[in-house]
Amino acid sequence: MMTNIEKYYNKFNEDKRLLRRHGNVEYVTSMKYIHDYLDDEKQSKIIDIGAGTGRYSVALANEGYDVTAVELVKYNLGILKSKGANVKAYQGNALKLSKFEDEMFDVTLLFGPMYHLCRFEDKVQALKEAVRVTKTGGVILVAYVMNEYSIITYGFKENNILQAIEDGKITKDFRVNPSEEDLYDYVRLEDIQKINETVGNIERIKIISADGPADYIRPVLNKMDDETYSRFIEYHLATCERIELLGAAAHTVDILKKI
Repeated sequence: MMTNIEKYYNKFNEDKRLLRRHGNVEYVTSMKYIHDYLDDEKQSKIIDIGAGTGRYSVALANEGYDVTAVELVKYNLGILKSKGANVKAYQGNALKLSKFEDEMFDVTLLFGPMYHLCRFEDKVQALKEAVRVTKTGGVILVAYVMNEYSIITYGFKENNILQAIEDGKITKDFRVNPSEEDLYDYVRLEDIQKINETVGNIERIKIISADGPADYIRPVLNKMDDETYSRFIEYHLATCERIELLGAAAHTVDILKKI
């Protein structure tokens, strides 16, 4: 039986999102930080867990890196494979990477799964598996979607706040409280810290905002001329590590080292 997440991604085009201007901010930023931890000789082995349609894994493979992709949704996997890149692609679950031995990869991307795992225990398990397959001294980049982004956009901007509170989807302290049918879960910085502490065997290198205000100002970005948009990218890259800007962004990437 097809899961809700499979039904969702059978209709949702992740590649198209990342190619739009607001999504491109996230992509450019994430790629910049990924490259900070890759060796210049293209010897780094990368695993992309929850690879989607391969926006990151295909690009990195085309640069010459040894890339393995794991994706739950068969439809997404088919698109990834159709791109013809030299990516070793498998259908699999982030909670159980039994196909892979310990300490196989230099850089691990965990960009999709944390969005959709609603239970704290499942987030911990996904990160534990990502850490397990990463070499000691290797780097894990973990993406989350942020609580305040959901409250501000879905709750207030789209005027769902009162109904969501009444339905128990938002708590009295304005935390998103999703069920698995809602497909997405949203976190605060303290939640990320708690996950890391529970997993152990890792230390934070840095934590960044992958897209900053980009998702809030989609129409503004779309109207910008190319030079102004380039300046916005420069501004974002200059400020994306500022801790005061992290919590309200749509996407945050936690960059961890396995110790």
